[in-house]
Amino acid sequence: MTLQRNPSLVTRRTVLHIASAALVLSVMPSLAFSSSYDDFFKAAKLDDVRTMESLLKRGFDPNTIEPERGDTGLILALREKSMGVVTALLDSPRINLEARTGNGDNALMIAAFTANKPAVELLLGKGALVNRSGWTPLHYAAASGEPSIAQMLLDRSAVVDALSPNKTTPVMMAARSGNIMMVKVLLDAGADASLKNDQGMTAIDFAREANAKDIVDGLTFRLKRAGKL
Repeated sequence: MTLQRNPSLVTRRTVLHIASAALVLSVMPSLAFSSSYDDFFKAAKLDDVRTMESLLKRGFDPNTIEPERGDTGLILALREKSMGVVTALLDSPRINLEARTGNGDNALMIAAFTANKPAVELLLGKGALVNRSGWTPLHYAAASGEPSIAQMLLDRSAVVDALSPNKTTPVMMAARSGNIMMVKVLLDAGADASLKNDQGMTAIDFAREANAKDIVDGLTFRLKRAGKL
């Protein structure tokens, strides 16, 4: 006696089998990406060079952005001073040096603000742009008070009186930080301390707010000598 198969049953089973297999295949890449994503940002934070290099060799996008702050792996590594990972990412031919965070900061700006001179040197060596519209790496260097980094940027033709969106200049930022050596570096490079921002404030006004009397006196002397006060 020969058993007869039900064609409709076979068809339904086949369809269910194919659908299940397709679902598994569709989920697996998603899970793999999720794991790689987590590993990527963990490696950037912990300076895990081996994991980072492995991910990059497998084709993981070095410019992937995490949603919390909008940081790329490079920018996160710079914030954490994970210099091994910074170097690995900068060696990737796919790295975007000008990628920005949610607030518009880029890698060179973060390196300048955190006074990370080796990172600034690496970024400049890879061709990071010194000048850009709005806030610039020189603004950030001036705010953090590391004169040698400011000088490196100036040596690469950084605009000394670059205007932020509210027309604040690097020397205003330096005056606000109370760092007289930074102010001197910028003035020696030709910074105009008589400029005013959108609030009508000059570098002297910023220095007064910071109770930096030595900077107030020095700027006043220079402006009087130049006939601008």
